[in-house]
Amino acid sequence: MTFKEQIQEGIPSVLPQPKPYDPTINHAPKRKEILSAEEKKLALRNALRYFEPQYHAELAKEFADELEKYGRIYMYRLRPDYEMYARPISEYPGKSEQAKAIMLMIQNNLDYAVAQHPHELITYGGNGAVFQNWAQYRLVMKYLSEMTEEQTLVMYSGHPMGLFPSHKDAPRVVVTNGMMIPNYSKPDDWEKFNALGVTQYGQMTAGSYMYIGPQGIVHGTTITVMNGGRKISKKGEGLEGKVFVTSGLGGMSGAQPKAGNIAGCITVCAEVNPKAVHTRHSQGWVDEVVTDTDALVKRVLEAKANKEVVSIAYQGNIVDVWEKFDEEDIYIDLGSDQTSLHNPWAGGYYPAGISFEESNRLMAEEPETFREKVQETLRRHAAAINKHTAKGTYFFDYGNAFLLEASRAGADIMAENGIDFKYPSYVQDIMGPMCFDYGFGPFRWVCASGKPEDLAKTDAIALNILEEMSTTAPAEIKQQMQDNIKWIKGAQENKLVVGSQARILYADAEGRIKIAEAFNQAIAKGEIGYVVLGRDHHDVSGTDSPYRETSNIYDGSRFTADMAIHNVIGDSFRGATWVSIHNGGGVGWGEVINGGFGMVLDGSSDASRRLESMLFWDVNNGIARRGWARNEGAVFAIKRAMEVQPLLKVTIPNMVDDALLG
Repeated sequence: MTFKEQIQEGIPSVLPQPKPYDPTINHAPKRKEILSAEEKKLALRNALRYFEPQYHAELAKEFADELEKYGRIYMYRLRPDYEMYARPISEYPGKSEQAKAIMLMIQNNLDYAVAQHPHELITYGGNGAVFQNWAQYRLVMKYLSEMTEEQTLVMYSGHPMGLFPSHKDAPRVVVTNGMMIPNYSKPDDWEKFNALGVTQYGQMTAGSYMYIGPQGIVHGTTITVMNGGRKISKKGEGLEGKVFVTSGLGGMSGAQPKAGNIAGCITVCAEVNPKAVHTRHSQGWVDEVVTDTDALVKRVLEAKANKEVVSIAYQGNIVDVWEKFDEEDIYIDLGSDQTSLHNPWAGGYYPAGISFEESNRLMAEEPETFREKVQETLRRHAAAINKHTAKGTYFFDYGNAFLLEASRAGADIMAENGIDFKYPSYVQDIMGPMCFDYGFGPFRWVCASGKPEDLAKTDAIALNILEEMSTTAPAEIKQQMQDNIKWIKGAQENKLVVGSQARILYADAEGRIKIAEAFNQAIAKGEIGYVVLGRDHHDVSGTDSPYRETSNIYDGSRFTADMAIHNVIGDSFRGATWVSIHNGGGVGWGEVINGGFGMVLDGSSDASRRLESMLFWDVNNGIARRGWARNEGAVFAIKRAMEVQPLLKVTIPNMVDDALLG
């Protein structure tokens, strides 16, 4: 059977043979026991409804075994036999080019070089899933192969509800993930309802089919580290010879050592999972691997003496690094953490002093003991950081809920007022005031042809537009423009592509629209193939997250989620090819609401009309909200946007003299 025929087949009419569990693949940890006996029966009923009754007896036993062994029903038997990667758009079957592009993006999310736990359909973050099981994957791909421009596929947390009549300007796919009733958004609610097969954690760009490998966060991390360096710079010097200590080499956090290299510092990144260390080292995203703290100390001192630009993976627990560097009096210039602390009890963070294997056993078999050990480690972790910051280290929370979970563990990380944390979020200090308030965020594109030469051409187009824009850019955004020009110039040499031929670039609404329109014109002229536009949900408008994306909102509204909801609704009727709205994002189930989009450029006048309408709203919705919160940069940016677009009329806040308030 050909690849196209397998896609069109959907759930096979004859069951494929069971597939052996492959120990060479990086697998998700076993999820904890949480369902009652009756709920386990319900989980089996829910899984079996994808199959004809004649197969129920055989599959019921198999799925019960999966539920017992792994805590979830993944339907491993249904994993396709073909290789999983983003093929050129021409290789997908279908009646809609937009639908083919979505198939391409789904397969990119599940590419073994991209996905964290590919056999469990998890792209990154330990639980950021594209689908709950392989039946859903097969059914979605079949629906997309049949879809016309007059239909919309409706996705319920990984489950394809079906194709519904719509129209050519409607989204081809509408995605929701984990949208729970608020009182059912606790971590154990995810464990329970995910095990039942009725919801999933879509992370940000996993369940919205817009992940482009760790490159997606490399640029943001590069900007963060560079600007963190500017904050600690004494005489305008850069990061040469300075040390950045952090942890995590998974799907998102794996970007940190590469970003450190681009920013020009010495990066030490700890990771407990040997497979994750091997993956990032083999991909060239981290330069060296060290497994002993004494050897690490020696290597860092050597790098400092020679002012090397080098990234070092420490295979072990990050707490050991912070404590050892304190004992040896190694000065840490920048410090952070990017373990998956949104998911602390199910593999997002590992306790110190316990092996990786034993931790995984405790997680599944003794969850309360595991929880205690994690919280004990968080207290040690914070205590070690405090010792370094007392010496002058600049530490920032990298939006992974480190400070939040450390505070819940009783760690010493609260400010004197007992309300705020001792340390800022990177959005509060860097990304919010410097980027998001001015409308700069993680614009992305993917060359649907799969050709590296198309990506090179799009890089050149984007660079040309940025350089042209920078000549007339106001002083307030000159630095942002220059950082992005530097990034795009080095994009090819830094070998950032993992999976699809994709690029990320921080740009404002003006830049996104001009770059997208130039791409569309190049497509119309036959110079490049189709391009898929998107962005990280971690952006100006897409996400309401009080401890990350909206942490620099100080009018009391940072715990509201109107902006993200407005954003995805507005994108859907302004021309997005697909839209998504999720619960959980990168900081935890119940802690954030986040939305995203995808848009296919095909060189048509329709695409030109849609991109201008949608991209303008997608950015300025968030700037307007940030401006109303009295953020100075956002007030400047939204006033500038109103000068450009006469139809835009935004409510501007009046400033109050605090002296009047007593």
